[in-house]
Amino acid sequence: MYKLMIIIPADIEDPMLNERWPDFLHAAESMPGLLREASVRVVTSLFGDQEINMVHELFFGTLTDLQEAMQSPEGLAAGQIIQELTQGQMTLLVGEHREDDIENLRNYQQND
Repeated sequence: MYKLMIIIPADIEDPMLNERWPDFLHAAESMPGLLREASVRVVTSLFGDQEINMVHELFFGTLTDLQEAMQSPEGLAAGQIIQELTQGQMTLLVGEHREDDIENLRNYQQND
């Protein structure tokens, strides 16, 4: 599974973010191939140089699905909105997403 991670810095004004966020979500949630999404409002930054307001993740089955979604009319619209919303100050990352349940991890550790 692949995901597009949108990292929004803390200096983006909350009123502006709250006002335009539904517009972004509407466009992003219409992207073809989108499997799920997740949002994280950062409460406390424990370490690092950049203060973060939010991380939003859009999940796709394949890298090709993600790339095609970004180039779709819906993806381009979402990109334009997030650019305007953040004045281009967000960070975009594409990553291969892997996860496992804690029980599987514990079983693996016990077998070592």
